[in-house]
Formats: sequence, structure tokens, C-alpha cells
Amino acid sequence: MGALNGIKVIELAGIGPGPFIGMMLADAGAEIIRVDRPGGAAMPSMAVGRGRLGTLEADLKDPAARDTVLRLIDGADVLIEGFRPGVAERLGLGPDACLERNAKLVYARMTGWGQDGPLAPRAGHDINYISISGVLHAFTRAGDRPVPPLNLVGDYGGGAMFCAFGILAALLEARTSGHGQVVDAAMTDGSATLSAFIHGMRGLGGWEGEPGHNLLDTGAPFYDVYTTADGRHIAVGALEPKFYALFLAGLGLADEYLPAQTDTAGWPILRERFTAVIAGRTRAEWTEIFEPVDACVTPVLTWDEAAEHPHNQARATFVRPDGTLQPAAAPRLSRTPSLARDASGRIDASTLEAWGLTPEEAAKLAPDA
Repeated sequence: MGALNGIKVIELAGIGPGPFIGMMLADAGAEIIRVDRPGGAAMPSMAVGRGRLGTLEADLKDPAARDTVLRLIDGADVLIEGFRPGVAERLGLGPDACLERNAKLVYARMTGWGQDGPLAPRAGHDINYISISGVLHAFTRAGDRPVPPLNLVGDYGGGAMFCAFGILAALLEARTSGHGQVVDAAMTDGSATLSAFIHGMRGLGGWEGEPGHNLLDTGAPFYDVYTTADGRHIAVGALEPKFYALFLAGLGLADEYLPAQTDTAGWPILRERFTAVIAGRTRAEWTEIFEPVDACVTPVLTWDEAAEHPHNQARATFVRPDGTLQPAAAPRLSRTPSLARDASGRIDASTLEAWGLTPEEAAKLAPDA
């Protein structure tokens, strides 16, 4: 049983980070009912929809459906919603209405801009939220334009994971106080918080304003990605001097006169030399050279290749709970391990009854069960 066994969660269906929050909590053992609009239950078939007890289709604009959802909220520990600010209130499912009924409820609100501020009512996506936090600007090679880091930094890193952290913190506090609270998780806030280390470096004068010239943003030639002879790539992270020395040795450059590693003026010379040498062998050849040594050099793998890598296979990093390749649950707990479980379909009547609905109410919401 997972660490969150016994925690009951209502997830009001959304996109982006909302389902990922539910996935994390479900992997850890929470019991989750996903509430979706009629005909909108496609997300559970995806990896981020795994582990729920099932999906309840309900038109939240219908007072009867809303009241039924409120009945479920009465016995829940957590509610997750990702509407624009004010929408849940207009539906009669805002935090005041829910906390009045269930004082211990943790009411988690996941948005891009947050619940207040001039942009709060506006639409947006991951790329927009991380653009105003300053993070997108940093994903830039010198002289080029920023490259969106998929939707991993805003939706999932700065959004879902911070919201999940807020939920767990509020659950712990509620055990002592007996009172729930609202978690206002915004992707702009979370992505900004993820950049705390960079802001610290800037404060110490160790980070230039323009991207592509710093230690970790492709400015340093010993922390970058290089193209191999077969058009594949290797990742080089030889930051510390001892790793850098092994990197040079693996390239066959240990005895060649080169600028010092810390000589930023010499970085263009190093980059040109590394590029030429690395282009002379295939990715497999470089992997064979560097795998046995601590030079911090690894192959850049595709999604499918990653699943087949011996290290990932040894740790079962990827699984197929429903036949679809997807990442396993993380992190790993020794006594109450998390588990990636199958995605579920529509909720059944017995589950709704276990959450406090009458048999008649449950049968109405789950007529096919």
C-alpha cells in the first residue's frame, strides 16, 4: 500500500498539470475520483490518467450534479481544480462553499498565473508562464532564440510538483490544526522558484545576464551536447577538474596544449576542438570509451532507447501497466512503495457508495455498473 493509502481526492478534470498531480497522488496510493464533463473522459487513457478509482461524468452546471459532487467532497481529504480564477466559485464549488462543508479539506488550485495579479484572468500555456518568470530566456544558445523545454518546467516542474508539495504540506498541517486550507499553485511562481540557484549565482556575480555564456547554459564547452559521426549526440557534463581531465583523456587530448578549463576567453577554442574530435566517432564508440570512467559523458537517448538502457532496465524506470510504455512511479519509498497502476474507466456504483452516496444516487451516476 502506498504512503497516501486512505487519502481521498476529488480531481475536477483539467489538462496540463492537473492530471499529473492526480497521477503522482494515485501512484502514492491515494484514492482518486476524477470528475469530468459528459463525454470528456479521454484523459484516463493516457499515462497521466493512471491509478484513479474511475471517472465520474457530471455536468457541473447542473445543480443536481453539483450537489452530488459536493456530497463526495464531504468525505474527501483533497480537491484539485485547474479552472481560471472565479470559475469554480460560479459553479458553486469554490473553496468557501467546500470548506464550509468539510473544514479539513485541502483545496488545491492549479493555474498558470495564480489566483490574483493582472494576468490571472488571461489564457496561457506553459511557454507563456515560464516566459514571464525569466526561465524561458535562459534556455537559449548564444545568438539564438529561446527553445521551449517541452512543457516540463511550467506544467509539471513548476506547476504540478509544487502543487503536490503544497497538498502534502497542507495535509500534514491539517492533522495538527484540524483545518484545511487553499493551495494556490501557479506555474509562474513555481518555475521562478526552480531558478533559485541561478538567482543565487547572479547575486554572487557568477552568472551573466545574456544566456549562452554561462557554466550551465551551453556557454561552457565542457557542459554541452555534441554531434557524433553518425549524427547522434553525446552529453558532456565534465564540470569538476578531475572529471574534465578524464574527459580530455577520453578524447585523446590529455597531452595537447589547450586553454585552461577556467579560461573563459579560451572556451571558443575548446569548443571548436571538442566538436571536431567528437565528430570523428559514432555515439556507440564514444559510449564505449566513456562508460567505464567518471568523465560525466553519456549518450543522448531517444524515448525508446531510454527504456532499453541497462541502467533504466535494472531499476525498472519504465513500465507498461496497461501495455503503454511510460515512466514508473517516483520517488521510491522503502516501506510504502508507490506504484504505477492501470488507467481506469468510468466509476462504478460500489465505489460511489463507499464514498458516502446512497445506492440510488450511485446507480444514477453509474448506471452501467
